[in-house]
Amino acid sequence: MTVRVDRSFEVAASPERVWEFIADPANRARAISVVQEYSVDDSDGRRVTWQVKLPIPLVRKTVTVNTEDVTRRPPEYVKFVGKSKVMEVTGEHEIVDTEDGTRLENHFVVDGKLPGVEKFFKRNLDSELRNLQRALERDLQTTQ
Repeated sequence: MTVRVDRSFEVAASPERVWEFIADPANRARAISVVQEYSVDDSDGRRVTWQVKLPIPLVRKTVTVNTEDVTRRPPEYVKFVGKSKVMEVTGEHEIVDTEDGTRLENHFVVDGKLPGVEKFFKRNLDSELRNLQRALERDLQTTQ
C-alpha cells in the first residue's frame, strides 16, 4: 500500500530564506518525530542516514533509512528519496513566492514493505508536516 500526502503552508519570509532551511537535510531530519538520530554522509549534505523508530508491532528496533537529495533547484525545489528494509519514501518541497512571503508545498509518498508502515504514516504524516512547519517558523524567529 502507498500513502500520498500533499500539504502546503505559508510563512512570512523570502523564498531564499525558506530555501536555506528546507535545503538542509539535517533540518528536515530533526523535524520528523520518528527520526531518533541522523548523520550527514557527504560534504555537500545530499546524503543523510536516518535512524527511525516506528511504533509498529513488526519493527522492534530502529530502522536505517538512507536518504539522498536527488534534485535541487535553488531556491525553489528539493526532492529526496529514502530507502530502507521497511519502506521507501519520496519527499518534495516546492517553494513558491507569494505576496506576503512564501508558500511551502510538500508532497510525500511512502511505500511500506511491512504491514503497519503505511497505516502509521497515513495517521501521522499531517502531524509530521506540522512539525516541519513549526521547526521552520522557530528557525525564522531565531534568525530574523
